[in-house]
Amino acid sequence: MSVEAGEQGTLLASPAPVTRPVQGDGVALPVAQVLLDTPLPQLDRLFDYLVPPVLDAVAQVGTRVAVRFGGQETHGWIWGRTDSTSHRGRLAPLRRVVSDLPVLTQATRTLVEAVATRFAGSRADVVRLAVPPRHRGAELSERDRPAPAQPAWNEPEPSGWADYLGGPELLHRLATGGSPRATWHVLPHARSGQSWLELLACAAQATLCSGRGVLLLAATNQQAEDLTQQLGELLLGETVVHLSAEAGPAARYRAFTRLLLGHARVVVGTRAAAYAPVKNLGLAAIWDDGDDRLDERRAPYTHARQVLALRSSIEGAGLLIAGHTVSVEAQALVERGWATSLVPPRDLVLAHRPRVEVPGTAELAAEGASGAARIPSLAHRTVRAALEAGPVLVQVPRGGYAPVVACERCRQAARCKSCGGPITLQADRLAACRWCSRPVGHWHCPSCGGQRLRMVGVGTVRTAEELARAFSGATVVVSGTKASHGVIHAVDAAPRLVVATPGAEPVAEGGYQAVLLLDGAVLSSRPELGAQAEALRRWSNAAALAAPTARVLLLGRPEPDTAQALVRWDQPSFARAQLLERDQLHLPPAWRTARLDGARAAVEAVLEEAKAAGFETLGPSLMETGGADPGTDGLRRALVRVPVEQGRALANLLRKVTVRRALDNLPAVRVELDPTVLW
Repeated sequence: MSVEAGEQGTLLASPAPVTRPVQGDGVALPVAQVLLDTPLPQLDRLFDYLVPPVLDAVAQVGTRVAVRFGGQETHGWIWGRTDSTSHRGRLAPLRRVVSDLPVLTQATRTLVEAVATRFAGSRADVVRLAVPPRHRGAELSERDRPAPAQPAWNEPEPSGWADYLGGPELLHRLATGGSPRATWHVLPHARSGQSWLELLACAAQATLCSGRGVLLLAATNQQAEDLTQQLGELLLGETVVHLSAEAGPAARYRAFTRLLLGHARVVVGTRAAAYAPVKNLGLAAIWDDGDDRLDERRAPYTHARQVLALRSSIEGAGLLIAGHTVSVEAQALVERGWATSLVPPRDLVLAHRPRVEVPGTAELAAEGASGAARIPSLAHRTVRAALEAGPVLVQVPRGGYAPVVACERCRQAARCKSCGGPITLQADRLAACRWCSRPVGHWHCPSCGGQRLRMVGVGTVRTAEELARAFSGATVVVSGTKASHGVIHAVDAAPRLVVATPGAEPVAEGGYQAVLLLDGAVLSSRPELGAQAEALRRWSNAAALAAPTARVLLLGRPEPDTAQALVRWDQPSFARAQLLERDQLHLPPAWRTARLDGARAAVEAVLEEAKAAGFETLGPSLMETGGADPGTDGLRRALVRVPVEQGRALANLLRKVTVRRALDNLPAVRVELDPTVLW
């Protein structure tokens, strides 16, 4: 996109722009500063347009407008109104106002700028995450609806919060207009008998009684829907809005408009709802922040936790990062003194933690030959006894039938000849590529010439088959995205075996009578940053679904430190140890780190600029992508690392480099700051 002669603006701002007054025909502030809706980073600046008298009343700050730019109509948002401009030519007029509803409030614009600055992104990319596409019918129906009466709330009793050190104080601060920030290590079986959601509703009530709003984020749309319903039942009389892209364009924009107009004060949603326009936000909460589904897949690749942290600072709102485990990133906020830690007393943890067992070498050896099996005989006995009382959960790290296969002779992982993707076995025992789905005919190993495949990893479907044979007559169901019927959300108290992937475990009525966590090494021993913390998070969430007296067996040679953290139910200490280790290795979140992906020459050029600025660099190395031959010039990946106090300087440098490369028409480099996966 080019700027035509006679149109306002230049792509490179002058060092000292000189402004001049603009006279409007009866318009007090005739200049609209417009942020264009474009993915081009070099256009992340404000362009001045003239406000015609006919549009003066509707062209308010925050509204969406259409303007002429580069010879065509382009949409944008009015970022400000003023009476002067630095453009030396004639200002082009606004063409039209898409809607007179100001979708970008002052708080949202400030948050957008903060997010773009921290993550080296452009404001337009952040706005597209924050503001859903307009749905005219939903907007008009909500604007015509009268505002509902909002009930008055009293400060709630801190009964269940007394189980946590600092809990009653947090509740009182929210009720009196304070803005506490805390990580919350949630017990699966609290002494008070109140669930974490009931305690969260109590915190929401305290916030509402101070006249402020509440925002709660969950990882998936189904979780958000369930939380919306349950929170609405607990907060009788209060409108609880569900905001998620998966709800559909009309429902999403209706919820957005309702919040924008102040017709609702409580919202539950997925990661994009972190920008929800809640008026006078008093509490932002996020459940299970370690879930990678809270990572934004689009530029500037933010995480919902960090967006809420920025919003808490900007708007003076409270922040609650809750879960059965504590992420390393959340623990870093505690260690820096930015947030406090809400944990139960140790004696309460010992009394109410799940009964986790990790069979050792001696115990497995006592089982004889079955001790070396994937599901040893002691696990079979546990399952058989538990099935007499109710359901049993079996967590399997991988979905499908046999997600990993290898050459039977040399054990080299089997790869697709077409795209280089991994070959898997499906339920019908047919081999196919996981990436391109091409069936594998006559396969032969490129290393040894072998023609037979063997299963290396076993998925949920294969596990369910094995359990059905071992426990004849028992009902076996599979829950997961790769299962034929998808994810199951809840099961009753009837005896059955539930085989599920992490994050797809259904909630059982009364809790599971036993929980098996299989293939522990698959999760905890991966050569990735955060593999152990992620394993502990997944195990903790599954163990929390067990009934208070149930046994939880962790099998498959898990990493010892991670397994012991689960046994002790001491996730905060584990996160603290992980943070200390990452500080010594200069890894995030102890250090600000940027991951660079792109062509070799492009990545090396950015690395040279980072080195010249005095930043630490690693790489570049060849990325593992489908079809990338190690002998070719494939995509490269590199890291740039700085201490936390230099994080803004790193983001500014990468932002300038990105803009300059775009202006010079050079290959782009994908920049992601503070990623949870480095290599």
